[in-house]
Amino acid sequence: MQRVVIGLSGGVDSSVAAYLLKEQGYEVIGLFMKNWHDDTVTISNECPWLDDSNDAMLVAEKLGIPFQTVDLSEQYKERIVDYMFNEYEKGRTPNPDVLCNREIKFDVFMKIALELGADFVATGHYCRKGILEKDGKETYQLLAGVDGNKDQSYFLCQLSQEQLAKSLFPIGELTKPEVREIATELDLVTADKKDSQGLCFIGKVKLPDFLQQQLKPKEGVIVEIPKEQEIYTTIDQKFNSKEEELEYLSRKINYKVDLGKIVGKHQGAHYFTKGQRKGLGVGGTIEPLFVIDTDVHENVIYTGQGKEHPGLYKRALFVSNEELHWVREDLALKDNETMMVLARIRYRQNLEKATLYKVESGLYVEFENMQSAITEGQFVAWYHKDELLGSGVIS
Repeated sequence: MQRVVIGLSGGVDSSVAAYLLKEQGYEVIGLFMKNWHDDTVTISNECPWLDDSNDAMLVAEKLGIPFQTVDLSEQYKERIVDYMFNEYEKGRTPNPDVLCNREIKFDVFMKIALELGADFVATGHYCRKGILEKDGKETYQLLAGVDGNKDQSYFLCQLSQEQLAKSLFPIGELTKPEVREIATELDLVTADKKDSQGLCFIGKVKLPDFLQQQLKPKEGVIVEIPKEQEIYTTIDQKFNSKEEELEYLSRKINYKVDLGKIVGKHQGAHYFTKGQRKGLGVGGTIEPLFVIDTDVHENVIYTGQGKEHPGLYKRALFVSNEELHWVREDLALKDNETMMVLARIRYRQNLEKATLYKVESGLYVEFENMQSAITEGQFVAWYHKDELLGSGVIS
């Protein structure tokens, strides 16, 4: 009998995943990951991880599977939290969920599971795994979940062939309502539990409060850049090569305070991200203000009125070689090769038509339509139909 270790998070998805594995004849062990000790940054006095760990234990008891808690808070701090602070300090906006999957669940946690003699590690993600026979060896596919509303393949966009080989996603063929229905029939304590919000496994944490622990508040100015500003006038440019054109389309506009007017003050540019609307505290504009850029060195936030502001839109982005990842290594592009794909720059965004261009220093992604708030530090993921082929950090 093959042994599967499942990450029981205390939510409905992993609870039902554990049940399905048992039904499929696996020997199932439930492990709860404790990733955080510091209670000073949670919003209220609730201790979410304790509640979650209790729920996970009750589910394991009900399903009749062994259960234990593993403390990964040291690795979590080192690999996720420190990385996040570092990225915010650089003025980039990291995605902790993608990192948590790559670094914690499918690395640290997976190693622990394999030491327990597991053949596979399972999670409650809405995605599927495919297997292709190619030249006598198996190639693993990361496929979107059947439930279009819940597909979580994007969060797993950094997984490798080695990690996929040992992974199972039992609920990938189900929709969320079906999962809840199974949990209700089984009378599981998690059946009606709301989906968790907040940082991966930390629970209910307000990001600015969390960041303020390490990144000290520092007053700076908020500048509004008018839509009519000359920097946005596009002249028909002549480019000597496609690469030159892509470099231009993905460029970062160099904003200066004198290009607009000062409309308010803020407590630290590193607390804000491109496309953000809430938290600026500036009133009296005809349309709401959106963050179009942040300068963490000069501590300035640049904003523009309305979600159609030209400062929010770009057609292309760049991923450097160091931050480029192919789930399907066999399909990785060589220099000067191109590929037509569907891509997204954030979870839940509809897939958009795009073309990949591999150059010596990395990879350009050029979208058919303009994209709003392409944000440095976030992940772009590209697909063919419902298969996620690769991803990278937007530079």
